[in-house]
Amino acid sequence: MLDFIITGGTVFDGTGALPEVKDIGITGDTITEIGNLSKVPSRFTFSAACGPARGGHVSRKIVCPGFIDAHSHSDAYLLIEPSSPSKIFQGITTEVVGNCGASAAPLVGDYHMPSDWRDKEYPGQWSSVAEYRSLLEAQSPAPNVVLLTGHNTLRVGVAGYENRMLTPDELKTMKDLLRKSMDEGSHGLSSGLIYAPGMYAPREELVELAKTAAEKDGIYTSHMRSESGQLLEAIKEAISIGREAGTRVEISHLKTSGKNNWGLIDEALDLISSAREEGIEVCADRYPYLAGATELDVILPAWAAEGGQGAIMERLRDKSERKRIYEELTAERSADEWGYITIGSTTHPDNKRFQGTALVEAAESLGLDIVDAILHIIETDELQTGAFFAGMSQDNMETILKEPYVMLGSDASLRSIAGPLSQDYPHPRAYGSFPRFIRMVLDKEMMPLEEAIRKMTTLPAKQFRISDRGAIEKGMKADIIVFDEKTFSDKSNYGDPHRLSEGIEHVFVNGVHTIDSGKLSENRGGRFL
Repeated sequence: MLDFIITGGTVFDGTGALPEVKDIGITGDTITEIGNLSKVPSRFTFSAACGPARGGHVSRKIVCPGFIDAHSHSDAYLLIEPSSPSKIFQGITTEVVGNCGASAAPLVGDYHMPSDWRDKEYPGQWSSVAEYRSLLEAQSPAPNVVLLTGHNTLRVGVAGYENRMLTPDELKTMKDLLRKSMDEGSHGLSSGLIYAPGMYAPREELVELAKTAAEKDGIYTSHMRSESGQLLEAIKEAISIGREAGTRVEISHLKTSGKNNWGLIDEALDLISSAREEGIEVCADRYPYLAGATELDVILPAWAAEGGQGAIMERLRDKSERKRIYEELTAERSADEWGYITIGSTTHPDNKRFQGTALVEAAESLGLDIVDAILHIIETDELQTGAFFAGMSQDNMETILKEPYVMLGSDASLRSIAGPLSQDYPHPRAYGSFPRFIRMVLDKEMMPLEEAIRKMTTLPAKQFRISDRGAIEKGMKADIIVFDEKTFSDKSNYGDPHRLSEGIEHVFVNGVHTIDSGKLSENRGGRFL
C-alpha cells in the first residue's frame, strides 16, 4: 500500500532527459515506485493527466522534482513564516540560505543581523548554527533548508566593521567558528564583497576560510566585488579562491550591470568556461529580471560604510562628512545612472509614499537634487531603505540563463501576502522567479523545458551536494511538484509585488502534501539538510 500515487502526468525527471508519461508512487518520505501503477493500491491517488482544452489547447500537467532556490535569504524569515508561501507557490521545495556573506547564524560578538531581519520578533533566541537549526526545526518549515555561513557574519562577530587586516588570532577564530558551524550543519562559506566589512577583506583571507570549508567538502559562494566595471577582475578573484582553496565556487546572481559593461559578457563567460575546463567546479546562479535589489545605502563610498550603522549615521549627521559623501556620489554617477534606481521598502512614515517610485521622482517631490534626496531618505530610514537597481541587458540575461552551469536563484527572502512579512515592498523576484523563468522558456523557446527544469533541480542539487533530491528516481526523497504548463506564471510586479504565483497544483516535500489542488495545506515537511 503506497501513501500517494501521482498518475498520468508528463514527468520531467530533472536530469535533462526527455519527458515520459508515467505514474509516481510515494511511501513515507521517499519515491518508491515509478511506472504504470494502475493496479497498485494507494491511500491517495492524484491525477496529473492532461487537463481540458483551453483556447483550443490541451493543458499539459508537468510533474517534476521540487525546485531548489540556489540563492535565498530566508534564513530568519523561515522562523516567522515557516509556510514560506511566496516560495512554495513557485514550486520551491528547498532554499539555500545564508548567501551574500550574511547568515542567521552564528551570532557572536558585535554582529547584528541585517536590519530587515533585526526588527522582527522571533519564536526564540539562538546563537550557534545548532541552536538556529533546533529553533527552525521546531517551527516545521514547509521547504527544506540548506544553510551557508556568511563571511560578513563571521568577520563582524570577530573584528567588527573596521577597515583593517585581521590579526592571525582573529583569522584563526573565524576559521574555528566556520569549522564549528559546518560540524553543526552549514554547507560552506558565502561572501558579500560589496558590503562592509567584506569589502575590506583581502583575497588571502577568503582563501584561508575557503580552505576551511573545503575540509568538509564545503562550497564557496560569492557576491563578488563588482558586477559592473570590474566584473572580469571579480570573476578572476572568485575563480582563484576556488583554485587555491580546492573548493567548488558559486558566482552569485551573475550579471553585467550598467550599459557600459554589457559588452563584457563574452569575456566573462569565457573566464568561467576556461576555469571549468581546468577542472574547477565553477557554477553560477541568476534571477530572470533586469533589476537587482539591495539596500540603497550600498551606494555609499567604502570609507563611509566603515564602522557599522551607528558610525554611518554619525557621518550622515556631520556636515563636513556629509558634504564629502555628497561630492563623491555626485562625481561618481551621471544623471542618467541615477535614473536606473527605484525605491523599494522604507521604514520612516514620511517615506512610505515613495515605495515603488523612481528615485528621480522622489527627489522632485522632496524639492532636492538627487544626491541630497538619497542622503535624506537613507538617513530618515536609518539605513533601512530598499532599492531596485535597473540597467541590465535582456540579451545578456538570456545568454547567461542558457549557460549549462547557470541555475536559478531568487536572491530573495520569502514573503507572505498576510502577516508581518506582507508589510514591506519587495522585489517581485521574491514571488515570481521560477515561474517567470518557465514562462520565458516556453513563450520564447529559449531552451528545451527539460533543460530548464534540470537547471532548477539536479544542477543545484549536485552543486550543493544534496545527494537525495533533485531527481524523480526510486529511492530519492519525495520532493515533487505538479504544475499546469499553461497557467504556471508569476503575478508579482514592481507596482504590486505581494502577489502569489499561479499554476502550482500539488507540492510534496519529503512526501508531505504541502499544496493540495492549488491550496496551501497545514502540512509542512521541510527539513534542515
